[in-house]
Amino acid sequence: MPIYVMLTTLTDEGRKTVRDRPERIKEVNEEVGKMGAKVLAQYLIFGPYDFVNILEAPDNETVAKIAIALGARGTIQTMTLPAIPVDEFIESMKKK
Repeated sequence: MPIYVMLTTLTDEGRKTVRDRPERIKEVNEEVGKMGAKVLAQYLIFGPYDFVNILEAPDNETVAKIAIALGARGTIQTMTLPAIPVDEFIESMKKK
């Protein structure tokens, strides 16, 4: 199944939510599962983004719907990138 990297930035409202209810992070992960994707890994990071999330989803459309649904809440902004496993990439490069 395809893998995606979702970088998220908390909005002011999102920071308040995490401060007051940090367990909300895990609740959102469960909601993502109900929308058709699985959170494989999640890390708090420093820099221009607040979290990096590794997702498994059936297709681009599913991930796009999830990004729109989460962003529409007003608590995060997302950047989502497809991730190709290196071994798959190497094999595709051998096929010419």
